[in-house]
Amino acid sequence: MAPIPFAPAHRTIITTPSAPGAWGGERSGQEATLSDRVVSYVIDASLDAPKHQVAGKEHMTWRNRSDRPVDHVYFHLYLNAFENDGSTWFTERKVLTAHGRSRGNAVLKDGQWGWIRLQNVAQGGTALKWSFVHPDGGPATDHTVVRIDLAQPVAAGGTLALDIGFLSQLPRVVERTGWWGDFNLVGQWFPKIGVLELAGERGATAPRWNVHEFHFNSEFYADFGSYDVHLDVPSDYTVGAVGQLQGEPQAANGRTTYHYVQGDVHDFAWVAAKGYKTLDGSYTGAGSPPVAVRVIYPPEYVASAAPTLKSTIDSLGYFSQTIAPYPYRTVTAVIPPYNAQEAGGMEYPTFFTSEGYKEVTPGTLSQYGSDFVNIHEFGHGYFYGILASNEFEEPMLDEGMNEYWDDRMMRARQEDLVLASPFMKWLGVTPAMSGFQMERLAAQLQRPEDPLAQNSWDRLSSSSYGTVYTRTTTAMHDLEQRIGEPVMEKAMRLYYQRWHFRHPSVADLRQALIDGSGDAKAVNEVFDQVVYGTAHIDDRVADIDTSEVLPQAGMSWKDGKPVEADQKALDRQIAKQRADWKKAHPDAKPGSGGPFPWHSTVTVLRDGARVPETLRVTFADGSHEDARWDDDRRWARFEFTKPDKVVSAELDPGQQVYLDANKLNDSFATKPNGVASRRWTADVATLLQTLYSMLVTL
Repeated sequence: MAPIPFAPAHRTIITTPSAPGAWGGERSGQEATLSDRVVSYVIDASLDAPKHQVAGKEHMTWRNRSDRPVDHVYFHLYLNAFENDGSTWFTERKVLTAHGRSRGNAVLKDGQWGWIRLQNVAQGGTALKWSFVHPDGGPATDHTVVRIDLAQPVAAGGTLALDIGFLSQLPRVVERTGWWGDFNLVGQWFPKIGVLELAGERGATAPRWNVHEFHFNSEFYADFGSYDVHLDVPSDYTVGAVGQLQGEPQAANGRTTYHYVQGDVHDFAWVAAKGYKTLDGSYTGAGSPPVAVRVIYPPEYVASAAPTLKSTIDSLGYFSQTIAPYPYRTVTAVIPPYNAQEAGGMEYPTFFTSEGYKEVTPGTLSQYGSDFVNIHEFGHGYFYGILASNEFEEPMLDEGMNEYWDDRMMRARQEDLVLASPFMKWLGVTPAMSGFQMERLAAQLQRPEDPLAQNSWDRLSSSSYGTVYTRTTTAMHDLEQRIGEPVMEKAMRLYYQRWHFRHPSVADLRQALIDGSGDAKAVNEVFDQVVYGTAHIDDRVADIDTSEVLPQAGMSWKDGKPVEADQKALDRQIAKQRADWKKAHPDAKPGSGGPFPWHSTVTVLRDGARVPETLRVTFADGSHEDARWDDDRRWARFEFTKPDKVVSAELDPGQQVYLDANKLNDSFATKPNGVASRRWTADVATLLQTLYSMLVTL
């Protein structure tokens, strides 16, 4: 039998839905465990705090779900991304950050590199050999994926047990993991087996190993399983981790051992930091177990502790009510210290890192920033955690869909982005925009460079990758406006019901939205244009032409005989009717009413892909009328014959089409007015946002 191949490195966009039985089929809730546990890890780890090293012993069991024997397996060694400049991660960083903004730009110096070394690997007491491989064709100097050759093949349906000794050196914080001072965020720290996908799962047509190198923009993907982890750390360090603490920590000889257990998750991370404080709370909600919520924070960011606790508990309520009840018993939020910001904004199951603020002032940017980061990182617990999409290949399913739901929560709690410092508020200057308006501004709508369904590394730049967040949010906002908020929520609940504790693809999301909404046309248009394509959308009002409908000169026929109108007589008649009407209506405004009706023509142009639009025309008397433009015409003319002439026209009066790249050309008036500029203040307010962002970094 031929070896099991790797998943494609570049042809990763999935358009075919997964098979109904993928990943063991839809979870009914009657199973013995929340997920189909494919893997389990029992790990004993010890932190050498001065060296920022973790020595570990790992006992891993893995079930071969395929119909064929497996004689070698692949593991991720993520920390080797920070081993040297020759890793895939650093190689890609040089290119992607040269053409766009990104996090993860820190320069590592001597003594700050990170790595992970396999010290021994054994199967049933037999030592095994291993070698580095490059599934995505990365440089030979990348060591983030390793092949382990087995002494005995794992039969179809059989279970593999490996014992692994390893040593992990944390890097100085550069992105997502590492140390700064006495702070250690221990993420991507242990040898982790890749995912063996089967036919019908996420576009696979036969078994394949999905085990990508650690790319610069990518995050992670793993099987569900269970974790049983003992952590040995200095006794004066505060510890938090994925899962539930088992019993009281055991202290001896200046060191303390913590025991954490968590099932039905696909990763494990922890923090050990000297001198950190904790703040505790709880959540109770229908369908969820009691949830213990803890915030771990450094003294300099005490101001962020209570806001982080509150927004985390609020998030538990919102996500539980709008998607599904939270299924775990813990949530731990960690606030990194000053100078370790790149360790913030990171998610793991039941565990996330946030951002710290010296002050959190209600009604200012600091309040919004604190709340949004906490909500976003908690929300990953659903989209990255429970739905467990492949963040390597389909980052929009996690980052984008999560960001969309976060903005819905901010909208529901009526919390806008206030672009004001306390001093600006004191002056009475409080420019603001909604979260969805903010996303639209950063979505690169004028010239989209990569489809949203693209993987995380085949991107023009890091800025283009950033549209995974902003353009996905904008697209889902527009879809929600087209099908309705309740329908969208129903469809998302269906998506969760089908795919929780499995691994959906973009195609599975599309199918769930179609089935949940019953509107295949709207869903497919958004997916074809934005998710699978790079459509540019820009509709505009081009012109308004008006004229009075006057008695016509020329020939007409009466009783079969031609009659020629007398132009001079018509002119006298028209003049008399106008004089009589003006005398009867001395206060009438020009263009408002008159002895003759007005014929108005409004011309609209389409400079990009088709979207359904509403055109609202306003007449001189202040009344308005709506028309629908929902066809494939590149331009259209709408005609109105009314007592009053059209004085202005506006596309999208309900502000539903955020994918439209230029909202300022949606309005047109026969006389200058400020409607467009007043309606879309976000396009101007972004200048204030940029200015303030610069100030707070000084």
